[in-house]
Amino acid sequence: MSRCARRRSRWAWLAGLVLLCSHASQAAPFSIGQLMDSLAQHPQGAATFTETKYLAILDQPVESSGELLFIAPSRLEKRTLKPRRESMVLDGDTLTLERGRRKHVLQLKDYPEVAGMIESIRATLAGDRQALERVYRLALEGSQASWTLALTPLDPKVGAVIERIRMEGIRDAVHRVEILQADGDRSLMRIQKVEAP
Repeated sequence: MSRCARRRSRWAWLAGLVLLCSHASQAAPFSIGQLMDSLAQHPQGAATFTETKYLAILDQPVESSGELLFIAPSRLEKRTLKPRRESMVLDGDTLTLERGRRKHVLQLKDYPEVAGMIESIRATLAGDRQALERVYRLALEGSQASWTLALTPLDPKVGAVIERIRMEGIRDAVHRVEILQADGDRSLMRIQKVEAP
């Protein structure tokens, strides 16, 4: 083989290697670490929500809507405006529920099954992988442009209430949260991020 032919062959081999590496990096799967890093870039946010609950004891689903507010690392507010006003404020490990003149204050450590459900949303919004993995096994599908994160409880107490939580999003925003309970009831929350003015 002539020197010129050898040189051409070497360049073709190098070009093929570069092309192969380029395809390999493009095909690299979107990871849980990347998703959590992306979500953690937004330490606070506001959104509107519409929630539909499908309960075995009712013939028709129950719908509600309102506002969500998140301030990292530990404050999550859910203000239901319709069909009636109520609020749920999680600040650290304290959960405050208000409906009309009734107010209940709970410590999450006393209610691990409730804590698991709420922590799934709070920790995901915060991009706190460690907090999620203390309670759930995580499975991610899709790409940054459209992803689905499935959470399966590790703790039997949480598993007795929640069978699975499935979150869907685009880039750094969660758009849907579906909670399938162990008794077959389920809820679906659609979230619309409110852009800062």
